Amino acid sequence: MIEMALRSILIHPDPRLKTAADPVASVTDDVRRLADDMLETMYDAPGIGLAAPQVGILKQMLVMDCVKDDAEPPRPMVLMNPEVTWASDETNVYEEGCLSIPEQFADVERPASVEVRWMDLDGASRTERFDGLWATCVQHEIDHLRGKLFIDYLKPLKRQMITRKMVKLKREKARA
Repeated sequence: MIEMALRSILIHPDPRLKTAADPVASVTDDVRRLADDMLETMYDAPGIGLAAPQVGILKQMLVMDCVKDDAEPPRPMVLMNPEVTWASDETNVYEEGCLSIPEQFADVERPASVEVRWMDLDGASRTERFDGLWATCVQHEIDHLRGKLFIDYLKPLKRQMITRKMVKLKREKARA
């Protein structure tokens, strides 16, 4: 049994959150351990998605599980080197939040459906179409791998206001 560990989630502003991540070259025990740690960290937060740069690892890996209904079994997913290969013309607006920007939410418009290709933990290539919350989540997390945050979609004034709140939050946490 691999011992899982909670990872610290970086808080914006942090330069690593604005840095494009490198592809995952191959699936190793370290990569599998990181995936387990990221899932545990995401569930503990609690969140529905987490990208490796958010825990300070600049690799193209994300985890997600958008199952909200307790009656449904969880569906943890690990995607490495994910790439959107198709996006619908139809869009959805969701109120997005981010574990790296705690307690801040804003409406973001994205394609309603996307098809994504990625490498799984067995090193196999997978493709799946995502809709609704799953589509929003996977696009949000892929943005993290490109050094983009959901607040980058907002008007400059709103983005600056949220960034100032995060700077204040980091200062308060550093004093605690």
